[in-house]
Amino acid sequence: MAERSDRAPARWRRPFLYWLDGVEAGWAVPLLIGCFVAVWTLYLVIAYAGGGLHPDTLEAWALGRHFAWGYHKHPPLSGWIAASWTAVFPLTDWSLQLMAMVNAGLALIFVDRIARHFVTGHKRILVLLLLMLTPAYQFHAQRFNANSVLLATWPLATWCFLRAFETRAPLWAVAVGCTTALAMVGKYYSIFLVASFALAALAHPARRPYFTSASPWISVVVGLAALSPHIHWLATTGASTFTYALAHTGGKAATSLGEARSFLLGLAAAMGISAVLWVLVAGTRLKQFPADFAAMGPGLRLLFYVTIGTIALPVVTSLVMGTDLPSLWALQGLFLFAVLVVCGTSYPIERFHTVNLTVIVAGVALVAVLIAAPIHAVYRNDHGYEEGRNLYAQAASEVTRAWRELTGEPLSAVSGDASLAFATAFYGADHPPDARSFEYDHMSSLPGKSVLSRSWAGLCFRDQESCLRWMGWASSQAGHVVRREFTVQATLWGRPGLTREMVVLMARPRGMRMIPRSAADDFSASRRGTD
Repeated sequence: MAERSDRAPARWRRPFLYWLDGVEAGWAVPLLIGCFVAVWTLYLVIAYAGGGLHPDTLEAWALGRHFAWGYHKHPPLSGWIAASWTAVFPLTDWSLQLMAMVNAGLALIFVDRIARHFVTGHKRILVLLLLMLTPAYQFHAQRFNANSVLLATWPLATWCFLRAFETRAPLWAVAVGCTTALAMVGKYYSIFLVASFALAALAHPARRPYFTSASPWISVVVGLAALSPHIHWLATTGASTFTYALAHTGGKAATSLGEARSFLLGLAAAMGISAVLWVLVAGTRLKQFPADFAAMGPGLRLLFYVTIGTIALPVVTSLVMGTDLPSLWALQGLFLFAVLVVCGTSYPIERFHTVNLTVIVAGVALVAVLIAAPIHAVYRNDHGYEEGRNLYAQAASEVTRAWRELTGEPLSAVSGDASLAFATAFYGADHPPDARSFEYDHMSSLPGKSVLSRSWAGLCFRDQESCLRWMGWASSQAGHVVRREFTVQATLWGRPGLTREMVVLMARPRGMRMIPRSAADDFSASRRGTD
């Protein structure tokens, strides 16, 4: 059937075949990735209409507003990207949703750079289509954080390493040092990619020419030089990012075994749909896999060793150190499997199958945008999120209004629940530049003796016991505070949704000019206030 279809294609297939003809002309792949970014950005806009941005995205933006070589939880790359993006694009939900999908699009571009090193024509498209059928480049990507930035940095670093290993050219060696450093300032989990590069080079038959050249040593020197500002930051600030990372260690042996099993099963599940479809494409030709594996070229063999390292090293580390190991930490490495499976085949793949996969990918995207996204938006408007993200904008507006009524001045600092603090910085009219989570008071000194002469507000949801306990402690430390409670309600396209009670604590510096009490307490009936 496939051969007959390629010889005499149906009318509806001809536009797809024309598109596949444009792969080597240079326009087919950008068109595919551009459509992918546009459609899934539209999905995010609809599905999260009235839902607010993910807390991780808000945190990345809030931290990145103040340039630093590191931040308290993670290395700084996600913050740098978010701050740079919003320096050009507007401060809106759709803007950062577009940023998240552009990051996924860049990831696919770098994957294609690797694939085109081994195959031509529509086989390059097959690699991208299989990846588009995984959750990594849509749902994982939309939570723009230290994990999702690795979607782009890992294939970029892998491409540079492949070229450096094969050519041993100084320029590619420099590129490896820079891109691996970039991955490391994305998240320290990238150490497994860097270590996999080293192990793959050692295991490869061409290791002697590589290690006797200047290439690997140039990469090491350049990489350390590029990382030196961050290393200096770690040395001079107490290395809080390491402290946060070590909080994921110390598990028992049985727990670690469970983590490793869940890690492997999670990755298998993420590739499940793509794997099933590939079996249908390959059919009986799968029996050639052993011969294809044995005949694998040197470049693919290098990538095979890298793939093994990115899976085995985290598992071994988890078993030895008792670390947490969620599979989402490794989703950025799925591209290696797609490249190996497609590019390692010795037999031709009929364009019939590529067209079918394209239709499936397009169908999934259209169903997601036209059906799943509106249903998701309506459901979340009525049932909400655990973190309360569909109430962020309303909460930020209320606390800003309450603060201005109380003080007559812009809000300059906000703390309390982490997500609410970052949301107030993003959605609030004052965009307070000092937005910190109370979880990191020992690092941010908010509130603390050094800032008691300043003004700040703290927010909690009424049902967050730990946050309310922090409010009690902050009240005793600041001594001069006003507490307000109010109710916020979600809305979606004019349709009212769930409600949730909020508590705000406002610290007033002594000697600060205050608005008269009658004006400060002029709240609607839905608010309750006590001094």
